[in-house]
Amino acid sequence: MEFKASQIAQLLSGKVEGNPDAVVSTLSKIEEGKSGSLSFLGNPKYTPYVYTTDASIVIVDKTFAAEQPVKKTCTLIRVDDARIAFAKLLEMYQKAKNNKIGIEQPSFISKSASLGKDIYVGAFVYLSENVKIGNNVKIFPNSFIGENTTIADNTTIFQGVNIYHDIVIGKNCIIHAGTVIGSDGFGFTAENTKVTHIGNVIIEDDVEIGGNCVLDRATLGSTIIRKGAKLDNLVHIAHNTDIGEGTMLAAQVGFAGSTKVGKNVQMGGQVGINGHIRIADGVKIAAQSGVAGNIKEEGAIVMGSPAFSLNEYKKSVILFKRLPELNNKIKELEKILQELKQAAEK
Repeated sequence: MEFKASQIAQLLSGKVEGNPDAVVSTLSKIEEGKSGSLSFLGNPKYTPYVYTTDASIVIVDKTFAAEQPVKKTCTLIRVDDARIAFAKLLEMYQKAKNNKIGIEQPSFISKSASLGKDIYVGAFVYLSENVKIGNNVKIFPNSFIGENTTIADNTTIFQGVNIYHDIVIGKNCIIHAGTVIGSDGFGFTAENTKVTHIGNVIIEDDVEIGGNCVLDRATLGSTIIRKGAKLDNLVHIAHNTDIGEGTMLAAQVGFAGSTKVGKNVQMGGQVGINGHIRIADGVKIAAQSGVAGNIKEEGAIVMGSPAFSLNEYKKSVILFKRLPELNNKIKELEKILQELKQAAEK
């Protein structure tokens, strides 16, 4: 698929500087740009490449001031924010690439399943009884959808996703390969007897879930991922956890059960969260932190295991690095005190 600079500028509300008929058919990094490719300048560190790249079109900020001429074969498109504009193009490119329609064979679709318009069902997909699929839903090969599960409009389920029974998935969601939604939570009595989980998982609109994540169903009620939340790869959400709107979880974050997370919370990689606690809106938790108790202060930034205030953590790290030195000083002081004591006894 080919696009002219003038067409791209129109899509991005940008202004062409150079040849409006320059044509591109692929995307590239600016330092690796080739003829026929489209790139962008989003980081000032890469500015030198804008003068040497062979990319046919480069998206730049309106404020970009060229210190030397760009190649005559390179057309610039000026926009308000090059990074946002390029991200928009990437999204459009991905949608076009995944814009499949139809039902491939072999696949199994229960007679009681309800299918929307313009859907795609890949080979070896299994749609169980009473499944409801909305319009423009894409379900890629080797995925399983359990009975009574609902998937709303414009959601994409990538390869090899397993969605258990009674799950509710909203509009415009993206669920990446290998993810499991609705498996039992890790619940056992003191006598090691399994506690059956009969709740479900609710995923609201505009949620994206990375590859190989696991979202446990609730014991009773629902495990909930609220609107606009984003989960990186390898995230584990335990039973009855409630993830707030717009919250972002980096890879390998893990939850124990029944924790409630506020809106717009950010967690770095490998953060561990204790069960039955509350985390306030806007909290930021640094990578590899362990959160054992409630975080009540909105917008707090914490670090460490157990996690506490970032400023206090930094002070503690400084002391921790000096522990050998401080230990030697303590030994010296003990020696001096011992000598003074011995002198006094004489």
